[in-house]
Amino acid sequence: MANTNFQEDSYFSSRQSLEKNASEDISEKIVALILFSCALVSVLTTFGIVLIIFQETFGFFQEVSFAQFFLDTKWTPLFAERHFGVWPLINGTFLTTAIAMSVAIPLGLSSAIYLSEYAQPKVAAILRPAVELLAGVPTVVYGYFALLFVTPLLRNLIPVEIFNALSAGLMMGIMITPTVGSISLDAIKAVPRSLREGAYAIGITKLETIFKVVLPAALSGIIASIILGISRAVGETMTVLIAAGLQPKLTLNFAESIETMTAYMAQISGGDSPRGSLNFKTLYAVGAVLFLITLTLNIVSYWIANRFKEKYE
Repeated sequence: MANTNFQEDSYFSSRQSLEKNASEDISEKIVALILFSCALVSVLTTFGIVLIIFQETFGFFQEVSFAQFFLDTKWTPLFAERHFGVWPLINGTFLTTAIAMSVAIPLGLSSAIYLSEYAQPKVAAILRPAVELLAGVPTVVYGYFALLFVTPLLRNLIPVEIFNALSAGLMMGIMITPTVGSISLDAIKAVPRSLREGAYAIGITKLETIFKVVLPAALSGIIASIILGISRAVGETMTVLIAAGLQPKLTLNFAESIETMTAYMAQISGGDSPRGSLNFKTLYAVGAVLFLITLTLNIVSYWIANRFKEKYE
């Protein structure tokens, strides 16, 4: 009798286990389907954006030749005498980006080195979130701060126009510092402690260890952070729109007013140009160039991160 009861208990236990496993399998499949759907929506959205951009760009090049777009040195599509040379916009974009990175790289990398190698854990726990708070400030605030505070300050020191590339680039550099610093900090912290201890064991100083051992070992992550910072600077809109002006010039003079690709796109998006007009199509042509630039930077960043990645056991 006891044997019969044991067999029945084993049977019911096995059946409940199978039903539970079947229920868990169904739940996992439902969760996997939901996650796949989310990923698919992201991919399809990206393809949709790319399709619309290049579809409108194709319409633009039906009316404007490649030679006019890539060989002309003037950008005046809204004037009576039209020119469609995109180089002044590219020049303004990279001029402000160069100024921004000249600020963001030393500040971001220095803060990463300090927080990783010098700061006490309690100090680092306070300073890192404080630095990353800069990334949460709206970009329009940076733009008006550059226009109303940085520019008057600069005009007391050097002759600059009210709208200029320098103040916009400086504010962009402060804004991008958390991006460079945070990713560089993660890359530096990923370097094994044994490398540092080995360097100390042969008698070199802490500063020499940082620059000769730690930074070379974290080089791929640091370079990737810099390239991502450049991508962020290239795609910035409100800061340059407010502080740099709307005068497309092919110049390297940072004291003059310039116009970036994103600032022009924001100008056209204001609604002054009728949909379907040639002026409206220039929005997509410039957007396509900006897309290709940022895509190239991201591909280079990914390649560098994998090409120079150090693996430790």
